[in-house]
Amino acid sequence: MIIERYIHREILQRLLWIGVLLLLIFTANKFVDYLGDAASGRIPADFVFRLLWLRMLAMQTEVLPMLIFLAVILAFARLNQDNELAVLAAAGIGKRQQLKIVLRFTLVFSLLVAFIAFFAAPWAKMNISKLKIQAWQEANITGLTEGKFKEIGKGNSVVYIEDISTDKNVMKKVFLQIQDKDKNNVVRSDSAYFDVDKESGNRFIVFKNGRRYLGQPGTQDYQITEYEKYAALVQVNDDKSEVSSTEATSTYLLLGSNNPKHRAELQWRISSIVICVLLAILGVLLNQYPFGQKPFTLLLVGILIYFIYNNLLSISRTLLEKEHVPSYLGVWWVHTLLILAVLIIYNYQTIIQRNKRGTIVQILTAEK
Repeated sequence: MIIERYIHREILQRLLWIGVLLLLIFTANKFVDYLGDAASGRIPADFVFRLLWLRMLAMQTEVLPMLIFLAVILAFARLNQDNELAVLAAAGIGKRQQLKIVLRFTLVFSLLVAFIAFFAAPWAKMNISKLKIQAWQEANITGLTEGKFKEIGKGNSVVYIEDISTDKNVMKKVFLQIQDKDKNNVVRSDSAYFDVDKESGNRFIVFKNGRRYLGQPGTQDYQITEYEKYAALVQVNDDKSEVSSTEATSTYLLLGSNNPKHRAELQWRISSIVICVLLAILGVLLNQYPFGQKPFTLLLVGILIYFIYNNLLSISRTLLEKEHVPSYLGVWWVHTLLILAVLIIYNYQTIIQRNKRGTIVQILTAEK
């Protein structure tokens, strides 16, 4: 129990400081992105921190498996470098016992990963989608001022309003000019409001009771159209980090769905737990090799393995979504490959040691 607590403490210490470091890096990166969106008027300033903490929660399913892998690698690298693994082996705590100790820690850690993957992350992604739509709408409305022209979208549209309703949702006496290739598209109406398409994320201004002027004045194809309701596209959503509706779907709905995207998402969530267990085992076994006493070399090997493993999972998920592979194969073939690799690594040293013993016995027998 003393040795088990000692190893657990070594892993936990590295888990905490690596976690804080990764959290600071990812938080700073997303914070800068959201500040840029707020400065450009895409989202209100008071939405920055709300979106930030939801994004951090949503991405934990990708961060935590890598976190436990690096923590185990570095903890055992330190034990190996100080020859403590050799001392443990001499005391009867060999590779198998070390794996059991790490697995007990990893299984407890996996409970946290399971809660985030099955419940917390989908909830966070659903709220990110809702908050993004609300933020885009409020950013456009609050960014407008009565009696002033303002560029919206990517600078190809100019809007002018005479008045805004007290609840900041409806614009009155609106004028909009959209530069569309070689034609001018001018729209005016008594009232208008912003709307966002939930599926594509594209932004529109919806006009009521007005006129549309299309073309160059003085040409034969110049058009004047009266309308009761008209929606003009002012910005195409090019935010690639926007979460999909499948990622925000609750785990309960995924369980009974035959949709290939839903099956892929469910397998991806289960995989986050499998990844933690397999990578923790691999982190222990990698330290059994000579390069285990070189932490930086070991860390590079571990990171390389993680990215290959994670990329193969992403590819298999995409193939499953597009129904190029059956659901029973799904992402499981990638886990199977890693399990086979773990078994080979686990038994490799045992086979080498047996061969060495056999060679020594043969030499001694020949000398006699």
